[in-house]
Amino acid sequence: MTTLTTSPLAPLLARLFDEADAAQPQLDRLPPDTMSLMRSKTDYATLYGRLKDYALAVSPETGALLYMLARSCRARTIVEFGTSFGISTLHLAAALRDNGGGRLITTEFEHAKMVRAEANLEAGDLADLVEFREGDALQTLSKDLPDRIDLVLLDGAKALYAEILDRLESRLAPGALIVADNADHCPDYLARVRDPANGYLSVPFAADVELSMRLG
Repeated sequence: MTTLTTSPLAPLLARLFDEADAAQPQLDRLPPDTMSLMRSKTDYATLYGRLKDYALAVSPETGALLYMLARSCRARTIVEFGTSFGISTLHLAAALRDNGGGRLITTEFEHAKMVRAEANLEAGDLADLVEFREGDALQTLSKDLPDRIDLVLLDGAKALYAEILDRLESRLAPGALIVADNADHCPDYLARVRDPANGYLSVPFAADVELSMRLG
């Protein structure tokens, strides 16, 4: 048995995934230009303002993948870009709990989402493992980072993935894993991690995930 598959986390995640599924029809009715803003490096505040009431959750399969990756690499320090309602955060924090402890730094642009995520982590009995940072990740992840980062989840404003990597790269441990959700919206990020000359091995994994490993 693991933290992920037992109470209080398992029923909490089931409810959160059900709520995210129920909201999907509303997401499908957003203005046509909403998804086109995914590739913008300047209008992401507009985009995520429109999406502030939606979980934008990873799939259950991606959540399980995050847990397994963090467990298998024995992660002790994790950085997450894009908290939203905290569904992915719960999976990563569960892995830290089952690894014996650690620190998860997660950052979110929207205040209302951060409040909900904090409540969800409390409900999952995992809040003690998580440091919440509110604001633009270009600032919140530019200081006070751990010396070693074992795993990174990129799931915020897609166009900023390369810039966020710039801020974290010097702290990545050899063999550190980077999971980028919907990375096809950031071609410059994909070009970077798919070129071994830049110090990464990378493969598309599942339908919408890019999985990369820091060499060295």
